[in-house]
Amino acid sequence: MYDVWKNALAEIEQQISAANFSTWFQDTSLISTADGNIIIGVKNSFYVKQLRNRYLDIIKIALKNNNITVNQIDFEVKTNTKPKTEPHEVINTRDTIKEHIKTIRNINSSTIANGLNQKYTLDNFIVGSNNDLAVSAAKSIIAAPGTRYNPFFLYGGPGLGKTHLVQAIGNELLKNNPNFKIFYTPISHFYSDFIDAIQNGKGREFNRKFEKLDCLIIDDFQFIVNKEKSQEEFFNIFNDLYQLNKQIIVTSDRLPSQIKTVDERLATRLTWAGAFDLQLPKFEDKCAILKAKAELMGAEIEPEAIEYIAENINTNIRDLEGELSTILLMSDVRGMTPLELIKNGSVSVNKSSKIRPTSPKQIVEKVAKYYGLTTKELCGKSRVTNIKSARQVAMYLLSKELNLSTNKIASEVGVKDHTTVMHGIKKITNDLKINFTLRDQIEEIKEKIYG
Repeated sequence: MYDVWKNALAEIEQQISAANFSTWFQDTSLISTADGNIIIGVKNSFYVKQLRNRYLDIIKIALKNNNITVNQIDFEVKTNTKPKTEPHEVINTRDTIKEHIKTIRNINSSTIANGLNQKYTLDNFIVGSNNDLAVSAAKSIIAAPGTRYNPFFLYGGPGLGKTHLVQAIGNELLKNNPNFKIFYTPISHFYSDFIDAIQNGKGREFNRKFEKLDCLIIDDFQFIVNKEKSQEEFFNIFNDLYQLNKQIIVTSDRLPSQIKTVDERLATRLTWAGAFDLQLPKFEDKCAILKAKAELMGAEIEPEAIEYIAENINTNIRDLEGELSTILLMSDVRGMTPLELIKNGSVSVNKSSKIRPTSPKQIVEKVAKYYGLTTKELCGKSRVTNIKSARQVAMYLLSKELNLSTNKIASEVGVKDHTTVMHGIKKITNDLKINFTLRDQIEEIKEKIYG
């Protein structure tokens, strides 16, 4: 039973954010599966409420995928490591399960086999300035798959909603046409299944799985590095589907041309219809996301609390959601509103940046040292490319980390015109969208600043 739950948890972990998985599933256990009556052990009744309201479908599907019959799911609060059966602490969800079974039966049965998670929809995907172009393309695909945006290549850093958006496309396509044949898979599953097929002499059967698809969705394409045979197989599948005007959707954390060892022919084909990126959400976008997530959880949170979280989490949407879950959990346990918790110091938001540097000088020195320059060289008048680029990085960091004015930044890096600073900041901002080497460099510099 331990192995069954371990496998189920591994599947659930792929479907939700790392923060939410750690918060809600870390201390759960599978107590019983007798006669299809599932009993899951949890820490307290608040966990029961959250698991029942938010994750019941995911749990059910994960168990069924591990050959467990599910007729009913109950949750049992555990007070120690040994399961303790107390009738008053077992919350029966038979009626809820019946409703979910009814919902699932109304949707084409392939929604489980095709890898799609029904929780990902366009209705609960928050559209902002950081993703509006990608969403617009997604809607075009839903309206006419296999035409304008084919292939659809979506890229961006972790936790920005790539998986959500591409699975939402798949779910919307199925809603429009229940007979539409869709298959979603992370690239790691693609190549592991391919290797198994080759080892078992079933290479042709593996290829045949894709021949009749109307839409193929490949997630986390960046992990195909050093998988030459898998690349070749995917290249052939890609060509076959493309020639038949079948929709191909691929996500990655970077552009194909920036993924080491990816065949140039494949990299070029993946961006035939362009590439769409998901960027970090701006303050207003983060507030909208937090408000929508709270409503989805059926929780109340003050606007001031939402703004506090939005101001202090500058990494990604996944971290936003995780911080919100943590605060709402503490709010329920302590009987205080989220804003009360924040005001009296009961919670400390995990800010994305550490303590700010004491002076602009520290940033300039760290940038210069990182690029093998002296401070005098960086702040001089040289137009040599590597020195100019380092100077622009310093401008960018002075703006983003210290919120300095362009005039102040100009004086710190030795340029006279604040418009030069504006140009430098804009150039680095735009380069960061497609240059992942630059992203890594800036993160390394920040580590040295705050380390």
